[in-house]
Amino acid sequence: MGLLKTLLRAVTWWHGSTLGTQLYTWHNGQKVGEDAAGNAFYQSRDGKRRWVMFNGEAEASRVGADWHGWLHHTYDEPPTERPLVHKSWEKPHQENVTGTALAYAPKGSLRRVDPEPRSDYEAWSPE
Repeated sequence: MGLLKTLLRAVTWWHGSTLGTQLYTWHNGQKVGEDAAGNAFYQSRDGKRRWVMFNGEAEASRVGADWHGWLHHTYDEPPTERPLVHKSWEKPHQENVTGTALAYAPKGSLRRVDPEPRSDYEAWSPE
């Protein structure tokens, strides 16, 4: 299984970072910090390029607002040095769950665990 995993990492990006990305990060990257999900954030030695090495599936919605702002050069300092001040009414960051079992399904949807019969629809039947 170890050989297959190494081979998959060499040619695909959705199983984690590719071998090329890891080599580039090892050679040119300077680790800046980690978020609560275990994603590691890097920048080039001159500070012009910034990137993330995901802990698990490479899904952009797994990056919180503070690190997203740093990655896109909105903030100069990373959240480890200058954390964002969150308002009391803000909810904690949640990754996109569309297409998973955790996705929202309205009342009456067949995707719900406990679908309810619809009372607002009557099937057409010819006379």
